[in-house]
Amino acid sequence: MSIPIALTIAGSDSSAGAGIQADLKTFAALGVYGASVITAITVQNTKRVFAIHDVPADFIAAQIDALFADLDIGAVKIGMLNTAAAIDVVAAALDRYQLRNVVLDPVLVASSGDQLLESSAIGRLRQLIGRVRVVTPNLLEAATLLDTLPARDEDEMRLQAESLLALGPGAVLIKGGHGGGAESVDVLVEAGSQVRLTAPRVAVHNTHGTGCTFSSAIAAGLAKGLPLEQASREAKIYVSAAIAAADRLGVGGGRGPLHHFPDRW
Repeated sequence: MSIPIALTIAGSDSSAGAGIQADLKTFAALGVYGASVITAITVQNTKRVFAIHDVPADFIAAQIDALFADLDIGAVKIGMLNTAAAIDVVAAALDRYQLRNVVLDPVLVASSGDQLLESSAIGRLRQLIGRVRVVTPNLLEAATLLDTLPARDEDEMRLQAESLLALGPGAVLIKGGHGGGAESVDVLVEAGSQVRLTAPRVAVHNTHGTGCTFSSAIAAGLAKGLPLEQASREAKIYVSAAIAAADRLGVGGGRGPLHHFPDRW
């Protein structure tokens, strides 16, 4: 039996804590072969993003076509798409290859506060949402996509998830890691179904790449043939264990990269 394959379409993080590097480490830790399409090259460390170099849209499309001509890709995770042109070529590829197991992590702002998506491209990103199996914004990203204020509690998270569901994705998972309270609560909403994902909130310094890791772990589960709810639950367990262990690494002087412990879940 061949190994499941997942593809990440995202930006490169030179500190290796987020982006393509985090996705590939997550795939490998979860027993999935990872392929990659790089959409942007960033100059960053664990503290902040200093510069972004966009990969030309036609080169993004060429990377995608080359991989689908050769690999049996079971799931796709989409991360940083920094320009409208990049969004357009990825949307065209989703249509061209009739992809179903697509996880869209709408990377808008880095944990450091650095803007990662052109403001003029947000409308294009809303259109891309209608082509994916699940979209996984955090509280700020969900609010930005809906042009509203961030949700303050679980009820508001559910309402915003339902509003995003109206854009056409199969499901919406709003990540509540930036919220408050003793638990980190995420809300997974599909048509006729709402699921609450929880884990104890751990006070740690190193949280760089949590969103990338969570979403790529979901994609890994989908590549292995898991239903979305099960893939999301297992991804929550995985990223929560990584967060709990992250401060022991002593890597970097900022938020630091996560480490991945597949034996912990």
